[in-house]
Amino acid sequence: MLTLAQLPIGPYATVVSMPTGRAALTRLREMGIVPGSRVKVTRRAPLGEPIEICVRGSRLSMRNHEAAFIEVEADAAAGCVGA
Repeated sequence: MLTLAQLPIGPYATVVSMPTGRAALTRLREMGIVPGSRVKVTRRAPLGEPIEICVRGSRLSMRNHEAAFIEVEADAAAGCVGA
């Protein structure tokens, strides 16, 4: 299993799990990053963070320490979809 922080730029992945009880992760869940969501890392800042991701048609930025809690599974399908 891979974390969102480890996902390279370009390929899509599906969120498998993320822990509860952390305020920063609760906010990310409210913005649509939940198990079953498809995500894609679209770019990284020059020093490696923050990262920009595409999820449910929106682009969000987060730090690697937040992304490290989100487990993903590589996905072959393309497109940043709204569902």
